[in-house]
Amino acid sequence: MSEARAIVLRAAGINCEQESRAACEKVGFRTDVLHVNRFFEKPVLLKEYQFLIVPGGFSYGDDLGAGKVLANELKMKLMPQLRDFVRAGKLVLGICNGFQILVKAGLLPDPLDSDSSLLTLANNDSGKYEDRWIRLKVSSTKSEFLKMEEVIELPVAHGEGKFLPRDSEVLRRWEQGGQLVLKYVGPEDREAGYPWNPNGSLSSVAGICDPTGRVLGLMPHPERFQDAVNHPQWTRRGSDIRPDGLKFFLNAREYVKRNL
Repeated sequence: MSEARAIVLRAAGINCEQESRAACEKVGFRTDVLHVNRFFEKPVLLKEYQFLIVPGGFSYGDDLGAGKVLANELKMKLMPQLRDFVRAGKLVLGICNGFQILVKAGLLPDPLDSDSSLLTLANNDSGKYEDRWIRLKVSSTKSEFLKMEEVIELPVAHGEGKFLPRDSEVLRRWEQGGQLVLKYVGPEDREAGYPWNPNGSLSSVAGICDPTGRVLGLMPHPERFQDAVNHPQWTRRGSDIRPDGLKFFLNAREYVKRNL
């Protein structure tokens, strides 16, 4: 392959597309930001890319619920092409509102399974928008975006991020299959309640991948931590701060180099 290409979807209300683009370009992807309508008009465009990012924001104002309108558009107008994209071994990343979109469109927890009733992302238990930095444990390395079990830091910014599976059986199945790849943890690196778990997610889940490990959705924002100066303590800790968010994009680039 001569060139690794990433595509960042844009739609009304999305506001993290440029940060996502910058992170992709920083690790070596040739990256385009295109309005989703371009793909509805010409779905074959997806074949030109190896990495698809659905970024954060408030798509279509979240008027019918977070991510619901764009999710319905993807489901009705682009789902066969998105499933072919996954079958071809390519990568999909949904961040915050993008995670909500992937879930409501049926691309997570399994893009090749038509049952979209297994999971939702509900209103935060606090009843308010949560916007701060949190700690996360990489609890499984099944995802191609996460290659080491460790604790990382990322910012969150959402009002509907509570990970809510249909029942305990599906939660157990995802846990056993390694799909629950990110969990909120407290200062002792163990699962904890609010405020460490900012939304009340069951089992402290912050991110889930599909059974192949190539589709990942998470509520925290990796694209907002791609440089040491993004961290709120950078003036005290200096350049030794590790930009944890950039690793998601580095791992994506390494996967594309190896496989596509």
